[in-house]
Amino acid sequence: MSGNFWDLFWLFIMLASLEPWLRQRMLENARVRIMRQMEKKRGSRVIALIHRQETMSFLGFPMARYIDIQDSEQILRAIKLTDDSVPIDLILHTPGGLVLAAEQIAYALKKHPAKVTVFVPHYAMSGGTLISLAADEIVMDENAVLGPVDPQLGQYAAASILKVVEQKDVNRVDDETLILADLSRKAIQQVKRTVVKILDGKMPPDKAEELAETLATGRWTHDYPITTEEATELGLPVSTEMPVEVYRLMNLYPQSAQRRPSVQYIPLPYGPSKHNGHTPEPKK
Repeated sequence: MSGNFWDLFWLFIMLASLEPWLRQRMLENARVRIMRQMEKKRGSRVIALIHRQETMSFLGFPMARYIDIQDSEQILRAIKLTDDSVPIDLILHTPGGLVLAAEQIAYALKKHPAKVTVFVPHYAMSGGTLISLAADEIVMDENAVLGPVDPQLGQYAAASILKVVEQKDVNRVDDETLILADLSRKAIQQVKRTVVKILDGKMPPDKAEELAETLATGRWTHDYPITTEEATELGLPVSTEMPVEVYRLMNLYPQSAQRRPSVQYIPLPYGPSKHNGHTPEPKK
């Protein structure tokens, strides 16, 4: 009897350790199926760059994700494997990340001869916006946002560091701040130059310079939301015709379930009620 108990106990431990792996494999297969459906529908290569806190390990620790060198390596490989005649659809959901990685991705997309479309279902901030500028078309949800690409030095905006040095007597500014100001000046000029190069051929040079000045010099705070309307006013090629597959794919990238969810709703599309009341009815 004791032997049977321990056999069952260890079997339970093995199954419990395999369950997260099996669940993750099923989730990845479901994502690939939706991406393949979108590729067949649009005749394109679909690449997803989606950063969320996702529970991956047996211990269940969520990790915040940002654009990094590993992301750029993978996307550059995917672009390399795509024939010049095949369009690329990049699904982008990110708070930003490493400037170098974002620049590499943007330059690679710009060099691709076929049409490049970036889909932004929710937000693509900072480095995500830099990548979006390389697209021939930016498809945004009506409520999605982009953001400024002004460089950040640690916890401070480069433009704000320069502002401090401009407003104070240089003899009263410490050496470290002066060094940061020099780095800030170089960083802003580098990002402006990058934006202009990415936009080369996509809009007139004077417009590209103007847009680079707007996005890279700290006109807004780094988390300022650039809406679809504002992005259009800035001259970006924005559309709101978002394929349903993009939303379905996003549903397969759940946030970590380590805390109690603060948003809850019945996940069905609602239409007008057939009754006299005002409560809508789920669509079947």
